[in-house]
Amino acid sequence: MDHVKASPAAPPGFFEAEAAGLRWLAEAGGARIAAVRDVRPGRIVLERVERATPTPAAARAFGRGLARTHAAGAPAFGAGPEGWDGPLFIGSREMPATTHPRWGAFYAEARVRPFLDPALAAGFLREEEARIVHQACDLIASGPFDDGARPARIHGDLWAGNVLFSPAGVVLIDPAAHGGHAETDLAMLALFGLPFLDDALAGYQDAAPLAPGWRARLPLHQLHPLAVHAAGHGRGYGVALAEAAAAVMRLA
Repeated sequence: MDHVKASPAAPPGFFEAEAAGLRWLAEAGGARIAAVRDVRPGRIVLERVERATPTPAAARAFGRGLARTHAAGAPAFGAGPEGWDGPLFIGSREMPATTHPRWGAFYAEARVRPFLDPALAAGFLREEEARIVHQACDLIASGPFDDGARPARIHGDLWAGNVLFSPAGVVLIDPAAHGGHAETDLAMLALFGLPFLDDALAGYQDAAPLAPGWRARLPLHQLHPLAVHAAGHGRGYGVALAEAAAAVMRLA
């Protein structure tokens, strides 16, 4: 039996963007992606994923597959799935579908700053904390973390709830797929936890060794998911966002 998700209140393009992201990730031939059976306004039908107990071997294989997905690349930072020119979403929130030739400028302006005003309005981020995040964004946009890596084909919302362990291995669901930095996916896995995360990271490094200092850069790449969560999931995320921004400032 397939898995049906439906919502008459879904914004235009919501499920279509999800389907486009899943197909684009699947085309990379890396990490296994839930197959799209059908999509239409307000409704998407996916293959049903049978669940299994996580294992180190499955996590390591997933890491190798994720590296191959990233290596498939994207036309630009911020580029959406090929053939899709509609809106992009992370969870239920729309995120800018803008592109940029430099990662730092794209990340600061299209993945962190857009969520700060909603976080302030929700009361989950304080003004003094927002100033710290804006300072970090100014720094990031100026380019010190632009490392010359070409845009990776990232899942974009890679928390443990979207990483399903099945009898055939890990299957990914619910992407916010776009062209980004590979370390952003890994930082989200580290932020929210994953069974046998160290094995997944080891598998990734089997296929694509990470650049020196990647662990120190985790707070940099966690700004995006923390900003999204600070906009709607509680005060603790606003605190964590400001702490991550302060850590970014110390990297300079």
